[in-house]
Amino acid sequence: MARRKFSFMHLPLAAMTAGLILSACASIGRPEGGPRDEDPPVFVSSNPAPGAVNVDRTRLTAYFDENIQLEDAFTKVVVSPAQKQPPSVSANGKRLSVEFRDTLLPNTTYTIDFADAIKDLNEGNILDGFALDFSTGPEIDTLRISGMVLQAENLEPAQGMLVGVYSNLSDTAITTLPFERIARTNQYGQFTIRNLKPGTYRVYAVNDVNRDYHWDRSEDVAFIDYTVSPTTELIEVSDTLWAADRSDSIHVRQGIRYLPNDVLLTWFNENYSAQYLKDYKRPERHKITVNFGAQSDTLPEIHIVSGTPGVGREISEWARLKVNATRDSLEYWMTDSSVISADSLMLSMRYLKTDTTENLTWTTDTLKFFFREPKQAMKKKEEKKEVRVDSLGDTIPEPPVLTFLTVKAGSGSQDLNRPLVIEYNQPLMSLDTAAIHLEMQEDTLWIPVRELKLRPDSLNPLLRSVADVQWTPGAKYRFTADSLAFMGIYNQWNKPYKTEFSARQLEDYSSIKFQLAGLDSVAAVVELLSSSDAPVYRAAVGPGETEVVLKYLNPGAYYARVILDSNGNGKWDTGSISDSLQPEEVYYFPKKLNLKKNWDIEQPWDIFELPIDLQKPYAIKKNRPKLKRGEKAPEEEEEEDEYDPMNPFGNENRNPFDNKGSNSRRPGGIRPSNTGGLMRR
Repeated sequence: MARRKFSFMHLPLAAMTAGLILSACASIGRPEGGPRDEDPPVFVSSNPAPGAVNVDRTRLTAYFDENIQLEDAFTKVVVSPAQKQPPSVSANGKRLSVEFRDTLLPNTTYTIDFADAIKDLNEGNILDGFALDFSTGPEIDTLRISGMVLQAENLEPAQGMLVGVYSNLSDTAITTLPFERIARTNQYGQFTIRNLKPGTYRVYAVNDVNRDYHWDRSEDVAFIDYTVSPTTELIEVSDTLWAADRSDSIHVRQGIRYLPNDVLLTWFNENYSAQYLKDYKRPERHKITVNFGAQSDTLPEIHIVSGTPGVGREISEWARLKVNATRDSLEYWMTDSSVISADSLMLSMRYLKTDTTENLTWTTDTLKFFFREPKQAMKKKEEKKEVRVDSLGDTIPEPPVLTFLTVKAGSGSQDLNRPLVIEYNQPLMSLDTAAIHLEMQEDTLWIPVRELKLRPDSLNPLLRSVADVQWTPGAKYRFTADSLAFMGIYNQWNKPYKTEFSARQLEDYSSIKFQLAGLDSVAAVVELLSSSDAPVYRAAVGPGETEVVLKYLNPGAYYARVILDSNGNGKWDTGSISDSLQPEEVYYFPKKLNLKKNWDIEQPWDIFELPIDLQKPYAIKKNRPKLKRGEKAPEEEEEEDEYDPMNPFGNENRNPFDNKGSNSRRPGGIRPSNTGGLMRR
């Protein structure tokens, strides 16, 4: 595959970690009407000092230049190596205290990573990326690994996710061993694992719900399929020095860059759930439901045990099945009157169940289904029986209640690219195509449309039929069904039915053609998204294709993403730890798309033009970083810079996706290597 990159414009500077002491003028407060404090607290000193060796105490105290407070310290503050008992962390005035509850290991480097838990008391300015370190031995380890964690399916920043490393390179380490060193992602999804020994590591991210510092199959997880060996390099760092007269000068000094600093992890969930019988019910006399705890590709085997005629009969002989796509929710419509009339059903069900070794094995349960008439319905029946008497006082038999199969077809405004949809309130037993008619109005006459060829709807084959129709834009249609056109499984038929509707005009729609770059002959799926980041239209892109057109779009504001559909099944697929399979890659178009009525758009889209973490528009992000006081939300600026088909290059008449201007200031990103790993470009 081609490159995949992300920016580092927000990564916390290494200088903000342990050992950096900034000078500041002492000040109890600010004069009324003075400038608002927008600076985070500044670290002053600690005991033991940052980088101290041969430490034998279990209490650490740090001091800052102003009063501080802690936010969600239990979750955000992490200690490496991981502690069985998390330390006690508290703040009082300018002092921060950490009390270890576990015994400290000998000859070990410890890191206390506060992430973004520390902020000043008055204004809430966050000190992001602050950490302290010390060693219980004569040496301290200093290497680091930095990067970012995003959600694979939608590129949301992973906030508060645990990231850890193993020097044990076994594929099973993640499932059995605790992380050797850990960090937690900040509000941008960024992380830095500090104080590593020289060596080779595997890197993972885990949503560690049960706090056991390794991955369980139901937890979110991310991995890179290459190993990492942290190193350092010398760089020149420029500092701005201010004189008393407010003049400034540039001072160049030597600094250290810790590598790698561009590890990209995209988390996914394997959607593993233990398979078990969740519940079973008989909500109506003619219907039973069975629900399982996980999706399945195998249906259960169900037979009558006792209580009704036909012991041993398989369920397909006396019921019709409505099942969802994942086969974890089953709805059986009974068709045999002798089974329906029985108040009690005893059924045996053989199905796959997860055993104690997390393997699927066949098991058999006996299930009892009961049905009792609702009290209100029984009361109404009794009331009706009491009032129906003749002149001699004899009870008149209650006439049979005539019920009908109900039909609903069409809609008030028929989309030109959608089939005719016909819905029923019960499964069909028979259908007379000669008794249903679709007509189009020409002047004052109704002209028959060719014979409808109905087929079960793929999403709801039991209760819905569809028919493909070549709609005439703007034309008026009439659908009619004669009585007895549809017969349900309960020998109920439809009453005469008629409805009228109109096809939409071509001018009602918009369309967009994406000219894609960067797919490298991989199949893809392009999705248009709503303002809630939900797909509303999609189109497939074949291998080698560079254009895709989405037609018949309703005017409005949209966003877009593309899925690299590596298995060609037309949808996004998750990854697998056991198979070392990464989730399918996703890229976002970085602008809002305003589609106007009766307007066609051609839009170039290089999916690698922007760093991966800058692609998703801020307006549809759910995990948004907290803004500083007075800071403007990117979505407010976006309203002035969104994509407009009348002016595709914005107010400055410049292509927003070229490599000039502000984009040139972004450092290079990362791309997959030949083995699929993400490497620095």
